[in-house]
Amino acid sequence: MLLAQAIATAFRQRFQHEPLLVRAPGRVNLIGEHTDYNGGFVLPAAVDKEIYFAVGLNQTDTIQLVAHDLDKTFSVATNGVQRSKTLWANYLLGVVAQFQKRGIQVPGFDCVFGGTIPMGAGMSSSAAVECGLAFALDQLLETQLDRMTLAHMAQKAEHEFAGVQSGLMDQFASLFGQAGQVVRLDCRSLAYEYFPFDTSACHIVLCNSGVKHSLASSEYNTRRQECERGVTILQQHYPAVQSLRDATREQVQALREELGEVVYRRCLYVVEENLRVEAACHHLLAGNLQAFGQEMYASHAGLRDQYEVSCRELDVLVAAAQTAPGVFGARMMGGGFGGCTINLISPEQVDSFIAHQKAAYQQQLGLPLETYSATIVAGVGLWAGPAEV
Repeated sequence: MLLAQAIATAFRQRFQHEPLLVRAPGRVNLIGEHTDYNGGFVLPAAVDKEIYFAVGLNQTDTIQLVAHDLDKTFSVATNGVQRSKTLWANYLLGVVAQFQKRGIQVPGFDCVFGGTIPMGAGMSSSAAVECGLAFALDQLLETQLDRMTLAHMAQKAEHEFAGVQSGLMDQFASLFGQAGQVVRLDCRSLAYEYFPFDTSACHIVLCNSGVKHSLASSEYNTRRQECERGVTILQQHYPAVQSLRDATREQVQALREELGEVVYRRCLYVVEENLRVEAACHHLLAGNLQAFGQEMYASHAGLRDQYEVSCRELDVLVAAAQTAPGVFGARMMGGGFGGCTINLISPEQVDSFIAHQKAAYQQQLGLPLETYSATIVAGVGLWAGPAEV
C-alpha cells in the first residue's frame, strides 16, 4: 500500500485538491490460451499486482496525466483528445475518447497513476490502466455505466489508441475479478461463471522467462488466419460451425487431409483447449488440484506442439517445474514466444520451488529468473486511502 499512498500524496502536493482513489488489478489466465478470438472459453483471475490511481476533476478544460513510475507528465485540452506520440498516455486518452464517443462530456481532470504490475510479464498492465481510469471517470461523472460496458470501452481504447487488437479477456478479468475466485468467460456469449480457488491450498507463482521473441506479433496474426481458414473448410462440411468453438475433435480429425497438417494442428489445439477449460472447472469444484494441474501440462504441450507458440525458455521452465516437489501444474501463459509460465504450488513448497526454478534456468540457459507470487483479489474498485499520508 506504500505505493498507493505515495500516489495519493503526489496528487495532493501537485494539484492541491482531494482525489478519488482507485485500484485496478492485473490478471493471470489459469487455462484457455488462444481460445478467446476463436469464441471459446478462458479462465482468468485478477491478482494483487495492481495499478493505483488518484483522479479528480479540476474545473478547467485541461486533462493532466502523471505517470508516477516514469516521472513523466502529459496534458491535453478536453476537446483535443487524439492518439499521441506519447505511448503511455494513449491508453488513458483512448478511454477518454470512448466516453466522448458516447456523447458524455468529459471535463478537465488531473490523474496520477502507477503500479506494481511487472512490465512485459503478460499480466495485462495496459488493461488495468484502461479499466482503472474508465472506472474512475464513471464514478466522478456519475455515468452509472455497468462493468461489461466499461470493459468494452477499455478494449476499444486499446484497439483504437494503442493499436492492439486484443480480445476482451484482460479488461473483463480486471473489472470482474473476485477474491478467491477464478472466472470462466464464454468469449462468444460473454456469459461468465465463478469457481472457487483456494489460495490456502495452492499458491500461484509466475516465472518470467525474461525474453520476448520478435515472432510474437506476426505469428499471433498468422495463428488467427490459420484458425479462420480452418473454420472456412469445416463450414463446407458442417454448416453449423461458425467458429472453432462449435467444432468437435471428431469433425477436425475427419478433415485432417483437407485442412492440411498445419491448420489441422491449430484447429485441434483450440478444440481440445476448450475441453480442457471445462474439465478444469469441474476439477476446481471437486477440489482436485492434481487433476487441474494435469490439464495445465496438457495445455502447455498443445501450445508447444500443435499451436507452436512456445519457445525453448518457456519449455525449459515447464519441464523444470515437472520435476520439482509440490507442483500441481505449469504452463506457458499468454501469447507465447516468451513471457511467463504460470505454476500452481503447494504453499509449503513455494520457496524451494522458486530456488529450484532459478537454479535450473541458470544451469540450462545461463539466464537469471525473476519470479512473482500472486494472490487472487477483487476486480477494479475504490481504494480507501488515509485522509492524509
